[in-house]
Amino acid sequence: MVFRSVSILATLVLMAAAAALVFRGAILGTGPVSISLQLLGLALMIWARLTFGFRSFHYAANPTQGGLVTKGPYRYVRNPIYAAAWLILWTGVAVHWSTPNAALAAVVAVMLLVRIACEEPLLRAAYPEYAEYSKKTARLVPFVL
Repeated sequence: MVFRSVSILATLVLMAAAAALVFRGAILGTGPVSISLQLLGLALMIWARLTFGFRSFHYAANPTQGGLVTKGPYRYVRNPIYAAAWLILWTGVAVHWSTPNAALAAVVAVMLLVRIACEEPLLRAAYPEYAEYSKKTARLVPFVL
C-alpha cells in the first residue's frame, strides 16, 4: 500500500512540475533536431502503449492482469513510456535552457524514477519472471541504464 501512496504523490508532483514547464513554454522543440527527437519520443510512447495495451492507465503503481509484457519496445527497455517522456522532456528543456526549467525537469525526472522504484517491487511480486527479465533488460536506456 505504501508503494501506491508514494507513486500517487510522485504522479501529482511530476504533473505539477510538467504543467509549470508547459506554462513556461519550455516543453516543445523549435528546430528540426529537437522536433525530430521529440517525435521519436512520441513514436516510442505510442509503440509502447500499443504493445502494452490499454490496461495500464493508472495514476498509482499497480501491476495489471494479463502477464508480463516483454515484446516490442519492452524487449529493449523495461520502462519505454517513461524513457519516451524523459526524451521529450529533456529535449524541450535543452532548447529552452534556464536554471528554473532545468530544476523543474529534474523534479519530473526524479518523480519518474520514484514511480519506477514503486512499481518494480510490485512487478517482482506479481510476476516471478520479472527478476530474470530485469537482469537482461535496461530500465530506461538500452544497454546503459
